[in-house]
Amino acid sequence: MTDPANPSENGPNPPAAIARHPGHELPFVQPSTYLHLRAPNRTSSHSHTIPQPAEKPPMTPLDSDQMQGLRAIREFLKVRTSYDVLPLSFRLVILDNDLLIRRSVNILMQNNIVSAPLWDSKTSTFAGLLTSTDFINVIQYYLQFPERFEEVDQLRLSSLKEVEKAIGVTPLETLSVHPGRPLYEACRHMLQTRARRIPLIDADDETGRETVVSVITQYRILKFIAVNNEKNTMLLKKSLREIKLGTYTNLATADMNSSVLDLIQLMVKLNISAIPIVDSHNHVINVFEAVDVIPCIKGGAYDELSSTVGDALCRRSDEFQGIYTCTEEDRLDSIFDTVRKSRVHRLIVVDDENRLRGIISLSDILKYVLIHGEEEHV
Repeated sequence: MTDPANPSENGPNPPAAIARHPGHELPFVQPSTYLHLRAPNRTSSHSHTIPQPAEKPPMTPLDSDQMQGLRAIREFLKVRTSYDVLPLSFRLVILDNDLLIRRSVNILMQNNIVSAPLWDSKTSTFAGLLTSTDFINVIQYYLQFPERFEEVDQLRLSSLKEVEKAIGVTPLETLSVHPGRPLYEACRHMLQTRARRIPLIDADDETGRETVVSVITQYRILKFIAVNNEKNTMLLKKSLREIKLGTYTNLATADMNSSVLDLIQLMVKLNISAIPIVDSHNHVINVFEAVDVIPCIKGGAYDELSSTVGDALCRRSDEFQGIYTCTEEDRLDSIFDTVRKSRVHRLIVVDDENRLRGIISLSDILKYVLIHGEEEHV
């Protein structure tokens, strides 16, 4: 489901990605870096001998604009509904809970999607979301019980909870929201459950029967903000370094010759969904994502998990747009400008020589927009 991006008439456009074949070194799209003056921080002094709590320095015009933009975006999310995020026309693929898992992989790939809501036809109720995490759980099940390969091949989507129990993982909480509720509520639910998407469930007034309206993602929400709140996102002129956005320590990395299985186990161990692929000098080449696992097990080919990352990335869809990079000096307004124009799932932070510095997830951005400066934190 895509909607046409609304290009901004103000400010420079980020360079467009250059099409490359999947698996090759991918294009990098960098948000524009702006030069701006930063007001010096003032330090408070205390003449009393009794220790006093440190006073916050007065807000600079830059700080004031930043908070004004964030508060305006939050108010916008409170008056708009989750239904407003949906494009005028879209397609929704819903999978029956009784479907074989191996067939669900083919359906996802045929429709070029990486997740789908599940439906229990016996009770006519919403039964959860199928995501890449479920396929990783099935892979772990296969590794722990290799003698049950034939059984794995016949597992149905309704068996996913049994798989989670067998391998000892905590089931992910799947919350849903009514499409008529404020979008702000959906955002808060996503932060609380650490989910990257949330289903919109309605109910018939007469029968009470549930209806799956759609599923909204963090990307869809952030793009909705970027398209409809440009005047407010333009106020977010602090750099990523200043607002400390992203993860910069203990980063997991791999090279193109690493095995897919090793990366899956690393993602499970660290509870992450992406691993940067770097060369011997820590230059970023690509990113292996949890969704890249799906093509690897198409047709139940679990033995192909021993193949290299390079081979796995060659199975990506031709529609894959590449990875997006930024620097710590880029500003949040330019990040939103990139989200407005491109399909971004995360940003890889690099230095001037394209060496890995950190990772910024969409969760990081959404969390900052929702709770920075608020007394109540998620």
